[in-house]
Amino acid sequence: MGDRTAHRATFAGAVLGGLALLVTGCGAAPPALDQAKGHLALSSPGVGATTSSAVTTTSSATTTTVAPPPVIAPPTTAVPTTAVPATPAPALSGIEVGPGPQAVYAVQPQPAPGSCRYGASGPYPLPDPRCTPGAINPQVTQANISSTICAPGYTTSIRPPESITEPEKIASAAAYGYEGPLHVAEYDHLIPLELGGDPNDPANLWVEPNDRPGATSIYNSKDTLEGALNGLVCSGQMTLDAARQAIATDWATAFERYG
Repeated sequence: MGDRTAHRATFAGAVLGGLALLVTGCGAAPPALDQAKGHLALSSPGVGATTSSAVTTTSSATTTTVAPPPVIAPPTTAVPTTAVPATPAPALSGIEVGPGPQAVYAVQPQPAPGSCRYGASGPYPLPDPRCTPGAINPQVTQANISSTICAPGYTTSIRPPESITEPEKIASAAAYGYEGPLHVAEYDHLIPLELGGDPNDPANLWVEPNDRPGATSIYNSKDTLEGALNGLVCSGQMTLDAARQAIATDWATAFERYG
């Protein structure tokens, strides 16, 4: 065992010695970087000397302009538009809507005898609003007055015949308790045909006593008012609804203002 150990020690020493000779004899210096010329150059230092050259890297400053990120507007949400329907005109206070003109008229029943009472405003008689509130012809509107109430001959074309209105007039006189002569009392449309009143609705008809002393016909002060209001409506100085309301509410007051 001792001889082997000595042999191993001798072999190791020989290896180490060989390595030392190799390093000493072959130790050529690595190429150095010629900093001035910017490339590699060979140097000749002494044998076994190691020269390390510092490598300086020069980097020129670069200014980079970074554009700001684009401003992206938030998506817009279209607000749905809802067509707002036109506001309907308010109904005329207390006034009814009649059936309108008929191809063939029929005698209409009237209020019961004695169930209606006349009113008065000065010398002018007024109908009972419970029996005769007024009724409009639904075929006449503000939009079509030029072809209806403002057109010559329109009222004649829709007026019920006497064979219909005469028995109605007698029954209406009984309802109002009228005892005067019928030939000077008008079976009157409260809202006249000239303002789009309904032609034969009982709510728009009454026996009107004549306000003119000594009258010999059915013509009365209300007839004058009806023509005046028709002129105002057809000339655009008054709306159709305003004229209807005025004459149906209190024709006597309207006559003082417009007649």
